[in-house]
Amino acid sequence: MKKYVIHRDVAGRVPRIHYEEELNEEQLAVVTCGNGPILVIAGAGSGKTRVVTYRVAWLLEHGASPNSILLLTFTNKAAREMLHRVEHLMKIDTRYIWGGTFHHIGNIILRQQGDFVGLRKNFTILDNEDAKDLIDVVIKDAKIDKKARRFPRSGILKEIFSYAVNTMEDIETSVNERSPYFYDILDEIALLHRLYREKKQAIHAVDFDDLLYYWHKLLAEHEDLRKLYAATFSHILVDEYQDTNKIQGEIIDFMGFINRNVMVVGDDAQSIYSFRGADFQNILEFPDKYPDSRVFKLETNYRSTPEILDLANYSITQNARQFAKVLHSIKKSGCIPVVAPARDVVQQAEFVAQRILELRDEGIPLDDIAVLYRAHYHSMELQMEFTRRDIPFEIRSGLRFFEQAHIKDVVAFLRVMANPSDEVSWKRALKLFPRIGDRTAENIYEFIQTCSDPFDPFISKKIGEKFKKIHRESIETWSRLFRDLASLREHEAPADMISAVLNNGYTEYLRYNYPNHEMRLEDIGQLMNFSTQYQSLETFLSELSLMSGISGEEIVPADREDEKVILSTIHQAKGLEWRAVFLIWCAEGRFPNPKALEEGGLEEERRLFYVATTRAMDGLYLCYPLLVFDKQVGHIILKPSRFISELRSTDYEEWQISDLQTDLA
Repeated sequence: MKKYVIHRDVAGRVPRIHYEEELNEEQLAVVTCGNGPILVIAGAGSGKTRVVTYRVAWLLEHGASPNSILLLTFTNKAAREMLHRVEHLMKIDTRYIWGGTFHHIGNIILRQQGDFVGLRKNFTILDNEDAKDLIDVVIKDAKIDKKARRFPRSGILKEIFSYAVNTMEDIETSVNERSPYFYDILDEIALLHRLYREKKQAIHAVDFDDLLYYWHKLLAEHEDLRKLYAATFSHILVDEYQDTNKIQGEIIDFMGFINRNVMVVGDDAQSIYSFRGADFQNILEFPDKYPDSRVFKLETNYRSTPEILDLANYSITQNARQFAKVLHSIKKSGCIPVVAPARDVVQQAEFVAQRILELRDEGIPLDDIAVLYRAHYHSMELQMEFTRRDIPFEIRSGLRFFEQAHIKDVVAFLRVMANPSDEVSWKRALKLFPRIGDRTAENIYEFIQTCSDPFDPFISKKIGEKFKKIHRESIETWSRLFRDLASLREHEAPADMISAVLNNGYTEYLRYNYPNHEMRLEDIGQLMNFSTQYQSLETFLSELSLMSGISGEEIVPADREDEKVILSTIHQAKGLEWRAVFLIWCAEGRFPNPKALEEGGLEEERRLFYVATTRAMDGLYLCYPLLVFDKQVGHIILKPSRFISELRSTDYEEWQISDLQTDLA
């Protein structure tokens, strides 16, 4: 049989790249710096991706074999884009470069060596939904009756287990740091964690966290394999190093301990994901871990105007724990950032909406404009104002405010008080309680519709005589809840009715069902404050229906079908940029987040402010209301965020917002 060999040009014979012409001095110094451990502090908008791409090309051009280069990124898309650019530069096949996420590379290595840590090479990878389903199986195996009592959902348990792996902590510490209110059931959570691990082993499956756990275990416990892989990779490059967690940091150290050609690229000033387990110490302590390392800084910014960078640069200098740097813009001078205090949240929303329409008239497309905020609930009034003005918008921070499950849950109780025949709302409200599924909810609804007063069976607890399988605790809760709701209904007090729902079981329900229950409680608190504007329950509910049923993007005149203003939390805006950025709710008590301050997170909150301001290319508006109403304490006068107060007066221009009719008067 004749053999036919395919020749792949994977190294050498490439046209020389003119690095001096294609990179600035800072970038060139990094790309051509030679061997050894290297930390690159890449400021916002400084061309980080370009540097990593050209560094890989430079290594190949100087004799590195493609399969000796390991490129670790946080998305496979980022790795593909970088390698595609390398392929374009070098005109060679880059498929032999090891590039991808930590999980992707971990999977490849475990397919080769998994038997050393008890894994078959044909193991199954569970996605997040599969993992939660498997946790439900072990909950059932442990004979824990979730219907008999409140118990954390599988999604919450998965978060606790994941946090333990990524921070390399035990389950007790993970519960303490993530969900301290579950400490009284710590033994059961620890049991489920053990059963979950055993079940995965029994069915030869791993979840995403296991890909890191077993990769780390392989390297930590098998010196020969640690040496094999450390020798295999002559160069390791890590993107977004500031977002790595403890186990990822140790994996990098294991993989690079022989050649020590580890280049990590990131920006300590953009480390904002500690709540996911990211370890700020990784980037901060890199020079201590690698005493022979060199530190490079990319400080030339291609995104923002000098005025925006002046503000961002000065703000971040207030942080003590950082690598000091000063971003310099290549752009011409532009507009000075604006600080716009508004009378209240309504005027704040009106200002943002009107200014966005003006910017659009000035030629800035709507999808080149973003409104950023610290918490999702901060966008509620703005969503309403955009809807009223037919401004199309896209929410990156989740569902539209009034379409969120927890908002609809609470409103369901109010709807049945306004209309006891509302079948959909009754069933939604009832199914929030243990041991009540579709069939039981249907039977209860049919029963109460035969009663002259549909609420009496709940208040009198007679519902328990009719439906004996309903948990006693639910009967007691219903009695208190509907008694309170009936009384408050007479006083047309929707805010107090929402409070009654929270106080009679729903707060606990959120805690046991959602990892982000605190954010959901903030949303409901905002809904309570919003409801105080209405004189009757019916008016309030009608307004909610209108807000839920109309979406600005459906009605709206836009130049292109996809032209929509972006609404996003700051966390989800990282890595993105817009010509104009509005940062709303820049007030003490809102931003920085009070809970983060309690946990010693002031510097991370300031980094979050820095990330927000450096998303802006040409225009930056910092807004906050001077007066807000809180159902619990009444009217509150807000101070500007300390992140504004600590700026120099030359860093911004303050605008005084007023109403036309007020001026005319």
